[in-house]
Amino acid sequence: MKLFVATEAKSEIRFHQISRKTGERVRHQKVTASAVEDNPTEAGEALDKNDIVKGYEYRKGEYVTIEPKELEALRIPSKHSIEVSQFVNLNELTPEYMEKPYFIVPEDDVQAEAFAVVRAALKKTKKAALGKIAFGGREHVFAIIADDDDKLGGMMGYTMRYQEELRNPAEYFKDIKKVAVNEDSLELAMELIKRKAGKFDPGKFKDQYEAAVRELVEAKVKHAPLPTEETEAPRKAQVINLMDALRKSVGGGKETESAAGRKKPAASEKAAPASKGKKGISLVKSAKSSSKRKSA
Repeated sequence: MKLFVATEAKSEIRFHQISRKTGERVRHQKVTASAVEDNPTEAGEALDKNDIVKGYEYRKGEYVTIEPKELEALRIPSKHSIEVSQFVNLNELTPEYMEKPYFIVPEDDVQAEAFAVVRAALKKTKKAALGKIAFGGREHVFAIIADDDDKLGGMMGYTMRYQEELRNPAEYFKDIKKVAVNEDSLELAMELIKRKAGKFDPGKFKDQYEAAVRELVEAKVKHAPLPTEETEAPRKAQVINLMDALRKSVGGGKETESAAGRKKPAASEKAAPASKGKKGISLVKSAKSSSKRKSA
């Protein structure tokens, strides 16, 4: 089988490092450590790429060199083919383990029949094949599933993360306060989800950050006023009952009970900051740099 990377970088915004004083582009060159240590104020002689080899530091300051041909000669069965070790249910492949997608096609017409049989079997049993394959300097866990489009007749492959690559979720979730879910709040939240539910269309999502950067670049090139985010006049802080916010969102923006008749929030109902200019309700706030835990 042949593997083709299924993703590509679409961003057209590319930045270079420029000297603030001269406006020249900054170039990075590889030099020896001794050249920098002996003459820190002078540029060292750049090394040719053929003079650079991989090295593993087995003791502080001491290295063993590894030649490319030695890596190529490693005896790894999965280097030349995908070794399938088991089949698992599709719903067992949880998103946190999935990494990079690949298109899988048969090597040639001779393989096409066997390829089609394996694809049909995977689809009918709703299973994924799990195996290993070595490329890119490491051995990957690899999942193979049948693509949904029978007209195309292809299969998808995904490199997967090893368990030790994932942080322990308990370290991040352990401080979440355990509260009883209020039934009225739950029903309102479910109603909001129901009203805003729809078929997933990835084409609807666009990178607005890139568009904003492009607008900034064009303004600078044309010496036009720089675009800035519209800011509102500061308002008095307002605490909103989550129940009221849900009712307002589900009710299409209309308050369902008067301020005077509002009941005291239940212990399980947390207050959320008001968000002007957005439809619906924001339930999650991004983590700030003040967090003690390491971010992804």
